[in-house]
Amino acid sequence: MSAMDETSRRTILITGASSGIGRAVAEVFLEKGWQVGLVARRAEQLEEVAQGRATAHVLPADVTDPDAVNQAFDCFAKRVGRLDVLFNNAGIFTPSGTIDEIELEDWFAAVNVNLNGMFLAARAAFRQMRRQSPQGGRIINNGSIAAHVPRPGSTPYAATKSAITGLTRSLSLDGRPFQIACGQIDIGNARTPMVEDLSARQIAADPTAAPMETFAVADAAQSVLHMADLPLEANVQFMTVMATTMPYIGRG
Repeated sequence: MSAMDETSRRTILITGASSGIGRAVAEVFLEKGWQVGLVARRAEQLEEVAQGRATAHVLPADVTDPDAVNQAFDCFAKRVGRLDVLFNNAGIFTPSGTIDEIELEDWFAAVNVNLNGMFLAARAAFRQMRRQSPQGGRIINNGSIAAHVPRPGSTPYAATKSAITGLTRSLSLDGRPFQIACGQIDIGNARTPMVEDLSARQIAADPTAAPMETFAVADAAQSVLHMADLPLEANVQFMTVMATTMPYIGRG
């Protein structure tokens, strides 16, 4: 079997695949010949990512809907035979403010997408990986530098992303008997629509502020590819990839 034939048999499902980091990751894996399941709410945006490629599988679903998540995972597994990797990526950043200024609906929305949605996707992936033959697979959770060093006014995002670290650790432990590896990638200021919107908010709040340091989202996607490409006997437990000069390391 050629290297291309072997790669084309590998499968990954990506949540939040219609834009930002999820889309960039999908494009890298499609270029590499993987079978790629594309999950997001809007089918038309997923079709743009797929571009009619036979290895792209459009699976519209809301990650906060348990039935929709289960149907998407089951559909993908039936089409391609198994699930090797989940890139658990879907997330939102709600309006900023101190905790007393944050609307309750924004808090609940952040928890529903960033935590409940990632739990539901991981649950569906774990179930599939446990029962398939050969058993096993890999779950890669998209965490955030915010889990370690939050921005001011970001309680919902920081709290939910901190919870993902606990999810990652628990999945890593519980997955060991079933050959299921789990790791987390924390991405700092990749140039995505969400980061561009956040930068615009900061400039609007303080026109004298220094521009936000960013890096190409394609480089973040390559990092996910590295994690996914490892044999199951090896695992990147936690990876941080970020703009080199962003103020993450250091103190004021």
